[in-house]
Amino acid sequence: MQKLGWIFLLIILTSCEKDINFNLDESAPTLVVEAEIESNLPPRVVLTKSTSYFSELTPEIYLNSFVRNAEVYISNGTLTHKLKEYAQPIFLGINTYYYGIDSSDLGTSFIGEFNKNYNLRIISEGKEYLSTTKIPSLDWFPDSLFFKPIPFNPDTNSRAMFVHATEPRGLGNYCRYFTKKNSERFLPGPNSVFTDQVIDGTTYTIQVQPGVDRNAGFNLDSNFIRKNDTITLKFCNIDRATYNFWNTWEFANQSIGNPFTQPGKVLGNISNGALGSFCGYAAWYRTEIVK
Repeated sequence: MQKLGWIFLLIILTSCEKDINFNLDESAPTLVVEAEIESNLPPRVVLTKSTSYFSELTPEIYLNSFVRNAEVYISNGTLTHKLKEYAQPIFLGINTYYYGIDSSDLGTSFIGEFNKNYNLRIISEGKEYLSTTKIPSLDWFPDSLFFKPIPFNPDTNSRAMFVHATEPRGLGNYCRYFTKKNSERFLPGPNSVFTDQVIDGTTYTIQVQPGVDRNAGFNLDSNFIRKNDTITLKFCNIDRATYNFWNTWEFANQSIGNPFTQPGKVLGNISNGALGSFCGYAAWYRTEIVK
């Protein structure tokens, strides 16, 4: 009888299954903005078009996604500068494109300054897109950067990276960090943005994971660096909008393929339905050789 009960239960459960089909409409390509201005550096803007969720991302589709011949203006409240489109070679005869300071018209050009607001205006295909950001003052940065051997790790050349820092008292500070190993490029940390909600006004020591290339896949060894590497930490104070964008973006990125993760929306700061963000960075750098 007990065996028949299990069979009956199995029949009930399987009879409750129902196929659910989603008919997703193809959406029109949307402008994607990657714009930033950093203290002591000129602005840089990359414009692309979104692709279909179900399309296979090929090199041809990627290269054709760049938006060309747009009008891009940036203002610091006093000067307004029209950025120029530049080609950036990546392979022989293959270019990507970005918008930067027009070297032939430096009279209105400028670099990022601490505690200053910036306005971005883009005109592309007859549509106008607006955004604002701020480079805050540089109030929060590490006191020191150091490295320790990994306990119980047979590889005696592996090291973990730590920072010692004092967070200034007063809620409302946000940061984002990047690391650079030897002559490689700067990469953001796996969770690159933080707020002072828990550590406000405290002095702390914390392990910092090296930046990761999200296009290369996860590698457990990427949590560590090696003796004699030259490591540069880039620690940036940011405004709340920049924090919200990267916090929601990284959550969405880490949720890909996880059926148990709650859905989330990436909070950009570009008007008129465009995707992406305009970010300001108050940057602090420290370079150390791993010993």
